[in-house]
Amino acid sequence: MIRFSFLFLLPAFAFAKQPNVLLIMADDVGIEGFGCYGGSSYETPHIDKLAEGGLRFTHAYSQPLCTPTRVQIMTGRYNHRNWTYFGILDPAEKTFGHLMKEAGYKTCISGKWQLQSYDPPDFPNAERRRGKGMKVTQAGFEEHCLFHSWHTEKKGSRYAGPTYYKNGKLITNDKDKYGPDVSVDFILDFMKRNREEPMFVYYPMALPHWPMVPTPDSKEWKDPGRRDEEDIRYFGDMVAYVDKLVGRLVAGLDKLGLREDTLVLFYSDNGTHLKVTSVLNGKQVKGGKATPKQTGIRVPLIASWPGKIKGGRTSSDLVDASDFFPTLADLAQAKIPKERQIDGISFVPTLFDKPGKRREWCFFWYDPRPGWDKNRFSRHVFALDHQYKLYSDGRFFDISGKEMRETEIDVTGLGKKALQARGKLKRAISETMKGPLSKHALKVVDAFGNPL
Repeated sequence: MIRFSFLFLLPAFAFAKQPNVLLIMADDVGIEGFGCYGGSSYETPHIDKLAEGGLRFTHAYSQPLCTPTRVQIMTGRYNHRNWTYFGILDPAEKTFGHLMKEAGYKTCISGKWQLQSYDPPDFPNAERRRGKGMKVTQAGFEEHCLFHSWHTEKKGSRYAGPTYYKNGKLITNDKDKYGPDVSVDFILDFMKRNREEPMFVYYPMALPHWPMVPTPDSKEWKDPGRRDEEDIRYFGDMVAYVDKLVGRLVAGLDKLGLREDTLVLFYSDNGTHLKVTSVLNGKQVKGGKATPKQTGIRVPLIASWPGKIKGGRTSSDLVDASDFFPTLADLAQAKIPKERQIDGISFVPTLFDKPGKRREWCFFWYDPRPGWDKNRFSRHVFALDHQYKLYSDGRFFDISGKEMRETEIDVTGLGKKALQARGKLKRAISETMKGPLSKHALKVVDAFGNPL
């Protein structure tokens, strides 16, 4: 059993009582998927309403793929400190589930896990990695309802006729059910049963991840034989269903009388699938999932808390996945022990428009190997600010503007501003990499875990 403790005290932003927190993380959709960011390809009225009544971050970042982001967001640590394998969360890590439970919260996770056993049994060297990750029962959550909790080959469907692990019971091929509905039904029931206590609910969605298939709102759903029909055109239906589920959760909070006591955060684990093209601010944007481009890492972040967070605001403050852990610590009035190295910076000051430390840059150590289907990826180490991006190999890019563009810059003729930014980002990379490193931070491997 994992044992550790946090110290508790009133932080700079103290609340009369601990707020409920509902953290929603979509799976594979960048900012171009949402009307409030200038997207026009999909209908997202509920999420747009959250942004209108709350705070919308314009420079929130994730890692390019799901596991790197999921490990980072749950631990508050950059991947070079705790990365092992794709689809694995080190069982020795301390998650924000542990943090919030220690702080007196009722904790719930519902949606997608995929952090315990990822490689199929016939994948080369799979025996080194299968079953090596953290079980959800070790992660600090008192209740769970999750797709892909165990071995990959047993994960079943995340959508039509789903397979899921619900509070210790594995349910397979739940006929006529839709996996994302099961996840939200579970959350609503959890909130109803625990509404007298402070609650932390983490909803890592399955949507709108591949396969692109019909949702219950697609006309094709009426024919059971077509529910697994794959076509890229269903992506729009899936984004619309993401929005519908967010609307259901907010309506559920209202019905329970909890809305004014609850901070709702909406985020995404990486950019949109490479085969999907959307329209952002009148221009076509091709998805960049799995790439270190802006289209792979620039994602939505919306914060809504009526009566506490002033509505109609936008913030250009930099945020990355590591920042959620210390933000939750502030909200829960918990102090993280000094010996627990956390890379994140709380964005609580930004939420309430108060003075406080802000990020000057975001750092990325990205290498999803080893793991099944990961041989097509390579390592990328880089840092960025609002205008520039620097790779550890010296490549330098201009990333300014609303469009998710990247324009490489010739470093031989840089002006003063660009030189200063390049120097800052170079120091960010070198200083961050000086910290305690996992064995994978310096050793490069292929998809099978063999040294290169």
